[in-house]
Amino acid sequence: MSANGAALRRGFEFVRRHRVAAVLLFLLVFPLLMPYEALAINILIFGLFAVGFNLLFGYTGLLSFGHAAFLGVGSYLTGIAMVHGGLPWWLALAVGVAAAALVGVLMGYLAIRTRGIYFSMVTLALAQIVYYAFYKADRWTGGENGLRGIDVPVIEFAGWRLDFIDPTHKYYVMLVFVGAALWFVSRLLASPFGAVIEAVRENEARAAACGYNVARTKLLVFVLSAAICGLAGGLRALHLSVVPIESLHYLLSGQAVMMCLLGGMGTFFGPFVGAAVFLTLEDVVTTITRHWMAVVGGVFMFFVLFFPAGIWGTLVQRMQRALRT
Repeated sequence: MSANGAALRRGFEFVRRHRVAAVLLFLLVFPLLMPYEALAINILIFGLFAVGFNLLFGYTGLLSFGHAAFLGVGSYLTGIAMVHGGLPWWLALAVGVAAAALVGVLMGYLAIRTRGIYFSMVTLALAQIVYYAFYKADRWTGGENGLRGIDVPVIEFAGWRLDFIDPTHKYYVMLVFVGAALWFVSRLLASPFGAVIEAVRENEARAAACGYNVARTKLLVFVLSAAICGLAGGLRALHLSVVPIESLHYLLSGQAVMMCLLGGMGTFFGPFVGAAVFLTLEDVVTTITRHWMAVVGGVFMFFVLFFPAGIWGTLVQRMQRALRT
C-alpha cells in the first residue's frame, strides 16, 4: 500500500473509532464555511432533527411521517415554560425534551402495533392530532400567530458573557447540546442495545425468535428518537425567539425524510450532510425563484436514483472499497 493509501486508512479508522470527536471538530469550524451564521445554526438544529429521525428510520427501519410533532412539541413546551412558566432557558429546554418524549410514548404505543405503510400513516395521523391540539390551544400557544416572547438573557459562565443576539455565541452554545446528543446516540449504537436495533431492522421475525422483545425495542427507540427531535425543537425556539405553528406541520416530517435520504440513512454523519445540502439549496434557490421546492425535489430524485446510499453513505462505501483494494 502506498503512503497516501496508508494515511487514508489511518484517517478513515480515526473517524470510524472517534466519530463524535470527528463530527464535533468539523462542526467547530463549520460557521466559517457558511455565508452567514444563521444558516449554520439552522443546519445544526435540523441536522440534530435528522439525527433523531435517522435513529428510527435508518437504524431501526421504521419510516415515520409524524416526527414534526416532536420537533413542534419540543419547541412549544420550551417556549411555554419560559413565557408562561417563567423558567430559565436551560430548564425550559429540559421541559421541552421531556414533553416530546412523553408524546413519543403515547404515539409510539399506538404506532408500533402496525407495520410498513400503515405505521407511516398512523404516525402522520397522530401528528396531525397534535397539530390541531396546539392550534386550538391559542391561550398557551398563540394559535395561528405562534408563540412569541422567547428571550434568552445574557449567559454568564466562568467569566464569559454569551449573548444570544450574537449568532456566533448562539451557535456554540447550541453546539454543546448537539454534541451531548451525538455522544449519547453514538454510545447507544455501540452498545448491545444498538445491535438489537439493527437486528430488528434486518429481520424482525428472527430477532423475535432470538428472544428479543421487538415491541419494547421499537417503543424505546421511538421515544429516544422523539426526545432528540424535541431537543432540536427546543433549540429552534431559542434560536427564533418565536414558535410558529408550522413547527408542527407535516412538511417538516417530509423534510426530515429528505435530509436523511440525501445524506445517507443509517450513517452517523449523513443527517448533517443531508441537512446542509437541503437548507443550502433552499437558501440559494429561493433568491432565484419562488419555486425552490421543485428544484430541491429534482435534486432529491437525482440522488435517490443514482446515489441510493446518500451523499455521505456513498462516500463511505467508496472509501471502504478503495481501502480493501
